[in-house]
Amino acid sequence: MRSPLSIHAVGDIAPRRPVPRSIFASVADTLRNSDVRVGHLECPLSNRGTPSPNAKLAMRTDPSVAATLREVGFDALSVAGNHALDFGADAIGDTLTALRDAGIGACGVGATLAHARAPAIIEAQGRRIAMLSYCSILPTGYAAEPARPGCAPMRAYTHFHHIEPDQPGTPPRVMTFSDPGDLAALVADVQAARSRADIVLISIHWGLHFTRATLADYQRVVAHAAIDAGAHAILGHHPHVLKAIEIYRGRPIFYSLGNFAIEQPHVFNADVHREQSFADISRLSTGWQPQAKFMTPPDTRYTVIARLEIDAETVNAAIIPCHIDDDSVPILLRPGTAMFDEVVGYQAAVTAEAGIETQFTPDGERIRIG
Repeated sequence: MRSPLSIHAVGDIAPRRPVPRSIFASVADTLRNSDVRVGHLECPLSNRGTPSPNAKLAMRTDPSVAATLREVGFDALSVAGNHALDFGADAIGDTLTALRDAGIGACGVGATLAHARAPAIIEAQGRRIAMLSYCSILPTGYAAEPARPGCAPMRAYTHFHHIEPDQPGTPPRVMTFSDPGDLAALVADVQAARSRADIVLISIHWGLHFTRATLADYQRVVAHAAIDAGAHAILGHHPHVLKAIEIYRGRPIFYSLGNFAIEQPHVFNADVHREQSFADISRLSTGWQPQAKFMTPPDTRYTVIARLEIDAETVNAAIIPCHIDDDSVPILLRPGTAMFDEVVGYQAAVTAEAGIETQFTPDGERIRIG
């Protein structure tokens, strides 16, 4: 009998420093202690292009980072995100080339919509894993079209419902809805992937950034539909903070894995604190320190390595708590330490605040999810 396949998954990755591998110094050995490693690449790997006028913070790093990511152990990366086209189509092409040359599968972006919707395929321990990637956070022009490069879209729309129309100024209820066509395409992609792979992972850039606990309505709809179609796990990112973990039909939904190995905003733009977009985003949460080395709020330091153990149709999930230091390096935490308990407590709290009942059970350096 074959042993379960183990997968480690992490959130946002974007090293931009003289020695990129240094950002993984504390976690590299733990990451490699699995059969498969996946994550989300938050920015293009390119030295070409000019900043998109629609980019609030234009991000990119050197193509040589791809070799570092492979050295650390990553087998596949999702690339669909709101920074994917910050430097245009040429930068996307450079990213895909760099990842391919390094031996890393990529998904979620492509020269056409069909390419963007194609899965990355990983072979491990006699199993075939298909990873699909989509983006709901889409600046104008970032979504792929049949003959135009971009991200595989999973669009959502916002409706402001006036609770008391006869009371001017009353705050509305914000409701979001998934795009029917995009959701149908995602479901079809999952079903097609199940026909050619043993395991299907969905990586999706979505949700409310820098906002504690709150999930947008469309997220649970999309996640449940993907699992109903046959996906084994949902790996969410974009909010830069941890969000709820849900078990639906025995399959884990990580609504946000948070930051992982990503630089602070000023590394990509030294004057970012002077931008209006920075002022706007700073209103979403407290604790910003514009002049500090680590400028984003304290809860962006909480992160985890998600661990999946998959045996046929059974998926066991756990998290390995980490904490990001002032140098943006994720530090593996040890059970029994105050910070270990703090990260686990935060993860449990935001899950409960989202109205999701999930059990978090200690098991050595891992916390079992059920």
